[in-house]
Amino acid sequence: MKKRVLFYLTVITSVFSLQSCVTNYVVAEPTIYNKEYKTDAKPTLAEAKRLEQNKQTLISSFASEKVAKMDAVNKAVKNAAIASAVKHAKLVDSILDEAKTFLGTPYRYGGMTRNGIDCSAFVLSVFGAAAGMNLPRVASAQAQEGERVEKENLQKGDLVFFSHGKGRISHVGIVEEVTAEGEVKFIHSATSRGVMISSLNNDSYWAPRFRFAKRILTENTADNSNLATAF
Repeated sequence: MKKRVLFYLTVITSVFSLQSCVTNYVVAEPTIYNKEYKTDAKPTLAEAKRLEQNKQTLISSFASEKVAKMDAVNKAVKNAAIASAVKHAKLVDSILDEAKTFLGTPYRYGGMTRNGIDCSAFVLSVFGAAAGMNLPRVASAQAQEGERVEKENLQKGDLVFFSHGKGRISHVGIVEEVTAEGEVKFIHSATSRGVMISSLNNDSYWAPRFRFAKRILTENTADNSNLATAF
């Protein structure tokens, strides 16, 4: 009888223990992370207007900065172009000054000195001394240099080429002046009077023998010239 009572007590105790475990398990709630992330509140009409104004001010500052940078670049380019043009003009003047020192020098076929010089030797001597350029020896080869220029666009320092027939180029000179009226004067070494200045428009001998012109002295040439930096 005592053993049976103990058995019943053991069973009842186990049942209550089990219920207590179950109860504890059910009661124990798991941790739930339910953090609330708040978004920015919708701006009022006044705030929205202020934000838009600030945005436009910022955009305007970018535009102003861009304009300022472009102005600085344009100014630098303009200054560089002016400097290059000045160098070019001074180099052309230097070439013509050198050419005029030969005035009166007698013509001599194959000659290359101030005691006697032919047309192509005169040109290569002048450009070599004043611009440091190494031109070919003969007129027909010099005619292959540079860029072709139309007669109405001639400038001081351009080369003008002539032919005594329909054959190859046989004579060359340097444009010395282009007048306001469009008259082109050139300096050259002629067989008749040596180094002299003639008119491409009015000279009855040279005008009809003119074939074309070339520009071998550009602003880039002036920029790269060692002599140009000396001015």
